[in-house]
Amino acid sequence: MQEQIVMDGGNNQLSKLLIVLLKGVLYQEQDALLWADLQRMVAAVRDYIAVLGLELVLDEAEGYAFLRSRVAEDDDDAKLARLIARRPLSFPVSLLLALLRKKLAESDAGGGETRLILSRDQIVELIRVFLPVGSHDTKLIDQVETHLKRIAELDFVRILPRAQPDQAQMYEVRRILKAFIDAQWLAEFDARLAVYRQQLEGHADE
Repeated sequence: MQEQIVMDGGNNQLSKLLIVLLKGVLYQEQDALLWADLQRMVAAVRDYIAVLGLELVLDEAEGYAFLRSRVAEDDDDAKLARLIARRPLSFPVSLLLALLRKKLAESDAGGGETRLILSRDQIVELIRVFLPVGSHDTKLIDQVETHLKRIAELDFVRILPRAQPDQAQMYEVRRILKAFIDAQWLAEFDARLAVYRQQLEGHADE
C-alpha cells in the first residue's frame, strides 16, 4: 500500500510538471520545489514528451526550462502535428528583442548583476537611434509599451510591479532570451542592424 501511495504521488508531480511546461517556461526562482522535482524526474519528462514530438530545454545554470518541437529527423517526424506552435513576430518586436539580447550580452560581459532591469525610457532610447529624427515621443512611447506587452506575453521580459504610482515602469529582461538568440546570431548583429535600419527607413517613407 505504501508503495502505491509513493507511485501515485510521483505520478501527480510528473503530471504537474508536464502541465506547467506545456503552458510555458518553468523558472527556478519562481518555483524552487517544482524545479527540484524537474531535476529529479528529468528522464521521465524527456521520455513522456518525446512521444509528443517535443524536447526539453533545461538550463540549470540560468535556472529555466521549457519545451520546444523536436527537429524533424525523417519524413515521419516532419509529418507530426506541431504541438508547440510557431509564433510569427512583427518587425518592431523582433528588433526590440534583438536590442534587449545585445544589452543582456553587454551586461554579462561587464560582470555586474545577473538580472538586467531596464526602465521604459531606457528601452525607448535603445530603439530611438533607429528611427527618423523628430519622431513623435508620445507615439514612440506608446508603441514601445505595446511591443513590451507582447514580449512579456512571450515571457522574454517581466513587467515589474511599481512601488509607487508615479514610479517609472521597470522591466526585467529574462535570461531565457539567450536560448532563442544565440551567440552566433549575436555575432552577426551589426550586419542585421544595418538591414533593420534600411527597413525602418522604408517604413518611415511609407
